[in-house]
Amino acid sequence: MKSYSITDVGQKRTVNQDFVFTSETPVGNLPNLFVVADGMGGHKAGDFASSYAVEVLLSTIREDENSNPVKIIRAAIENANTQLLREASDNEAMSGMGTTMVLVTIVGHYAYVANVGDSRLYLIDENKISQITKDHSLVEEMVRMGEISRDDARNHPDKNIITRALGAGRDVDVDFFDIRLTPGDILLLCSDGLSNMVPDEDIRQVIRTSETLEETGRRLVSMANDNGGRDNIAVVLVEPETKEVEVC
Repeated sequence: MKSYSITDVGQKRTVNQDFVFTSETPVGNLPNLFVVADGMGGHKAGDFASSYAVEVLLSTIREDENSNPVKIIRAAIENANTQLLREASDNEAMSGMGTTMVLVTIVGHYAYVANVGDSRLYLIDENKISQITKDHSLVEEMVRMGEISRDDARNHPDKNIITRALGAGRDVDVDFFDIRLTPGDILLLCSDGLSNMVPDEDIRQVIRTSETLEETGRRLVSMANDNGGRDNIAVVLVEPETKEVEVC
């Protein structure tokens, strides 16, 4: 397994509220873990929200004796949500803070994915790029209801209004997905600072024409910035290298 992560403040922001975590080795009973969190809620609050949510997530996972990855992840995200709310209630400067979160753990041939908000996970195979997660955003709801087209959604003025986030309420609604991996697949986790700035097909072209994951990540960040860099940019790339698993 190989991975690479990078974050960038972008061209318009002064603080980087995106936070990433990667581990190719076990975290608690999960064999590996990759996370992107995009914070919100003011200058310092968003920065704190994303990093603190991941900190609580990791602590909870490490203490969980369960063996089911979905149960482990659900409990950890729910605890991160609870602790964010507690911090916000105890500190007026943090009131209203929240964060998106998308994460994946790879167990054998399968990737187990969870997301809250509009940070995304993509699966890139030899022929196409597929968005696995579904955005929890106002604009995405409008697309689903047929009120606007997918093309109109990309530049809609309400693009950044999300409908789910950690820290937004006592209960957090988490979406889960599982993916059967095949040799050559690459997973991309990213914040909307990438997905809003770079079309999916351009992302696929960069991934398929780069020599290494590091080159891929740096090219994606540069492309997002060249296209305007309106937000912080977070990129996590994972190459499960399932060919080795298949041989065994």
